[in-house]
Amino acid sequence: MAKRQSKGSAVTTTESKVHPLFPATGWDPLGGMERRDQSYLRKVKPQSPNQKRLMEAISDHNLVVALGPAGTGKTYLAISSAVEALEGGKVDRIVLSRPAVEAGESLGYLPGDLQEKMAPFLRPLYDALSERLGAKRLRTLMAEGTIEIAPVGFMRGRTLNNAFVVIDEAQNCTYAQIKMLLTRLGWHSTMVLTGDPDQSDLLDNLSGLSDIARRLEAVEGIAVVRLGDTDIVRHPLVASMLTVL
Repeated sequence: MAKRQSKGSAVTTTESKVHPLFPATGWDPLGGMERRDQSYLRKVKPQSPNQKRLMEAISDHNLVVALGPAGTGKTYLAISSAVEALEGGKVDRIVLSRPAVEAGESLGYLPGDLQEKMAPFLRPLYDALSERLGAKRLRTLMAEGTIEIAPVGFMRGRTLNNAFVVIDEAQNCTYAQIKMLLTRLGWHSTMVLTGDPDQSDLLDNLSGLSDIARRLEAVEGIAVVRLGDTDIVRHPLVASMLTVL
């Protein structure tokens, strides 16, 4: 709980639910006037015990399910691990996928080809990759096919060998879709499913993430990591809002 000092003084926090990303360096995501296309963060460090558990689980398991509210770093840590695996020669490619589900509003018929139509849904994945690799290198790797971003509907029938696979926003997948995605896992590959069961944009009882996670917890060799509001690394107000919304 936060305690307020006398009028005009700063607010001190004795116990915060939000952890700064880089407390030692005073890093600010919007700091500095000049914006450069560079990979300014080469090594990602966990900011909470659960984030550390997630990173260790990704390192030690071929299949990981990461559950938690918005801002806990699920997608960012998964993509960061994928980039590190690619740069370390552990995998040959990265495959990222998320369902094309409208979040409470109709987007209508979007113009352009398939890639242009899917761009709004896949934008969060582009953002995370761009932060880790830089926009120029990301475009190069995507042009080469080393990094692929695809909607869930186009994953059927594939076998993903020597790949790091991240399935984002899995709470917007049905049970059948998640089952299909899980069976895409091939040899020498790692798959991470991320999602928040409390923020599904599907109709009630259609999301299969919670049921899948519950069933997989009993399977040896699969890690299910649950993050909470104490792991949120976005603006401090995010954690405060999630406790009342």
